[in-house]
Amino acid sequence: MQKLIPVVLLLIFLFPLNAEAEELIKKDESLNLERCIEIAIKKHPNIIAAANTVDINQSRIGQSKANYYPQLSWISGYSKFNALAGSRDQVVVTTDRTLEEYSSSVNLNQTIFDFGKTATNVNIQRLNLYSSRSDFENVTDQIIFNVKQAYYGVLQAKRNRDVAAETVKQYELHLEQAKGFFQVGTKPKFDVTKAEVDLSNAKLNLIKAENALRVARVTLNNAMGITVAPEYYLVDNLTFKKYEIQFEKALGMAYANRPDLRSIIAKKEAAGESIELAKKDYYPTLSGNASYNWAGRTVTSLDNGWNVGATLTFPLFSGFLTKYQVEESKANLNVLKANEESLRQSVLLEVQQAYLNLHDAEERIPTAEIAVRQAEENLDIANGRYAAGVGNPIEVTDAQVAYTSAKTSYIQALYDYKVAQASLEKAMGVK
Repeated sequence: MQKLIPVVLLLIFLFPLNAEAEELIKKDESLNLERCIEIAIKKHPNIIAAANTVDINQSRIGQSKANYYPQLSWISGYSKFNALAGSRDQVVVTTDRTLEEYSSSVNLNQTIFDFGKTATNVNIQRLNLYSSRSDFENVTDQIIFNVKQAYYGVLQAKRNRDVAAETVKQYELHLEQAKGFFQVGTKPKFDVTKAEVDLSNAKLNLIKAENALRVARVTLNNAMGITVAPEYYLVDNLTFKKYEIQFEKALGMAYANRPDLRSIIAKKEAAGESIELAKKDYYPTLSGNASYNWAGRTVTSLDNGWNVGATLTFPLFSGFLTKYQVEESKANLNVLKANEESLRQSVLLEVQQAYLNLHDAEERIPTAEIAVRQAEENLDIANGRYAAGVGNPIEVTDAQVAYTSAKTSYIQALYDYKVAQASLEKAMGVK
């Protein structure tokens, strides 16, 4: 994933957040899962925010190194005032003496030795940078998972819509048959009424399925970080392909690869360094200074001078400030240790849940396939019996409902398997 970070940052630079007008998706384009993930990496604001957080922590390393270098400053001043001449016989006498004064100085300060305080601070910022990079990976992994879940959600909704449309056609055919039988007097009016009710319910279910598909598409657009998109199509990969992995290996990969775990470990190391940084305030600081000064009543006739020296600053008493800062740093370290253990338990739970859900869906898929075949056969028999004039509409309705339910359950099992696989991959920290 470390190799992926520069690529992602480059994509963000090339495709900024405000480039909404750029045509990332062409009208009627066919998108596969990888293409949707690519769009999300380019466009999603959470990834862009995480990338800029990395830049912030990179800048803080440079800030912490500033104390290694000399500090140079220029100071200039101007003042104008009236001078008091004096007093006679307890009577104050003033004269209108307006004076002007100009001054300038160049000052140079350099820390010579601070018992490793600057070096420790630099190391802390480096650990924070590593942590922010891991957070960036974690955000990217979450966005990728959201895209996968939304992508499979659209495929599931589309298939459910197709099943609902097929059911409407079946009931339309059944209604035509019932009307034909009623007209020739072989079937009662009840058959026609029953078929009309079934067709109306099927049309209502189709409306719901159409809306569910629209909602699923909006969810996918949101997961990709886009607000407006032209009409596009998705490559249907909602098929079963067994994912082989042992639980122990999956858990080991999770502990080794999870970016959020690496992030909190880096934060814990930074907290340990913060304890040492707080202790540095017990020790003195040696610095050197030099300055060159100009001062006078007119700009053209300034007196000048210079000085060079060194300063040793030794803290004697600060109201127990350093003591409490050390205690705070130790408490922060203990908090992060507890959070790390909590996260490890959460990782274990995520891997277990995803692994169990994966095997649950895997076991349901073949059973659901058999149920679809049986329900289809039963529906053919019921339709054949009704067409031959020996069946009844309730038998046809029951068979159609069973067939629709079986196909929906099969689609649900495929969706659950794909999402469980994506969840397990995210839980393991694999790309």
